[in-house]
Amino acid sequence: MPDPVLSRFIDEAIGLLPSAVLLRRRIHENPELGLDLPLTTQAVLDGLQGLDIEIVRGTSTSGLIVSLTGTKPGSQSGRTILLRGDMDALAMPEETGLEFASKIPGRMHACGHDSHTAMLVAAAQPLHRHRDELPGTIKFMFQPGEEGHAGARRMIEDGLLDADPKPDAAFALHIFPNFKAGAIAGRAGPLLAAVDTWAIKVRGRGGHASMPHLAVDPVPVACEIGVALHAMVTRRGNAFDPIVLTCGKIAGGTASNIIPETVEMLGTLRTTSEAARDNAHQGIRRVATNIAAAHLCEGEVDIKRGYPVTVNDAGFVDFARRIATELVGGDNYIPMPAPFMGAEDFSYVLQRMPGCMMFLGVMPEGHSDHDHVASCHSNRMILNEDAMAVGVAMHAAVAYRFLTESMPD
Repeated sequence: MPDPVLSRFIDEAIGLLPSAVLLRRRIHENPELGLDLPLTTQAVLDGLQGLDIEIVRGTSTSGLIVSLTGTKPGSQSGRTILLRGDMDALAMPEETGLEFASKIPGRMHACGHDSHTAMLVAAAQPLHRHRDELPGTIKFMFQPGEEGHAGARRMIEDGLLDADPKPDAAFALHIFPNFKAGAIAGRAGPLLAAVDTWAIKVRGRGGHASMPHLAVDPVPVACEIGVALHAMVTRRGNAFDPIVLTCGKIAGGTASNIIPETVEMLGTLRTTSEAARDNAHQGIRRVATNIAAAHLCEGEVDIKRGYPVTVNDAGFVDFARRIATELVGGDNYIPMPAPFMGAEDFSYVLQRMPGCMMFLGVMPEGHSDHDHVASCHSNRMILNEDAMAVGVAMHAAVAYRFLTESMPD
């Protein structure tokens, strides 16, 4: 027998879907970047009007922590769960052709943060309606700056996650257009990779292209380093502890008949463990500096550490999986066999408390093959808005169950 409480959340989420879609489209039309999102923040506040909630603003960002405390006896001493939705867009053009496409050139909600925000606002409605059944507190984290600005870390540094009552666990959903609409996907352990940015400058000695023996040409040296880095990944990295290294840019020179003095390389590194991360950092420095030296060049390496690995707590994943299977059925829960190599700053939250992130399938109508669907960060990414009802219900059900039932040992 399906749990009538969970069935209630599905029914209520379906009823809230039109308003959630309107909010999502309002945010989608007005995408904002980085840590200060005044239009998006105002849209959130408008969507929460009339609720008996506490709102705390950040000092270094426009992030919000919205607290909903249950009215059931003992709620002040009960548990607290954090639900997170990110709000920022990407600096890229939109080419979806949607009637509510971005009104701001060069900006697009291509990663679904508009839907994350709208689903979280909508989830507050049924939880508020049934607050007399809640013996604890739900904190809604509306976070800016996920796309490379470490907004989650900024909100932590502002003390927003440490304010009483401190969350005992955290949960987040991320849309995924390449999974069937309404499905929930998850896994225990590493879910998303750590991300680092590396830059290598190869310095030689410039000269005339017709007389390379009188110069020290850094161009072939940079090419050799690029090939050697990929060999390093396959030869020095553990195949069961993956490393993904990509050189996204090589730049140098001004004309066809001039040997440049320098060539610059820029790339990204993705790993799912600190051991692989450290191994790759050492390897990049070793390969670049030694190959450069072998050719009488200098190799300068700069590695900037980005978001850490997003690690899901096994117990919480099992807890959320059982809720998902009750909500959408066992056939619509997708156990992920391996992590994705994208990165997320929700990782900072999960370093501080148990919890998990799961994926919500939003494959557009008319598609059945994930290989032919525009993915996140595509300028043509669209999503099935009907699937947002599942996301709303999942947020509400996870929070409700966490506060009203004991977690498994």
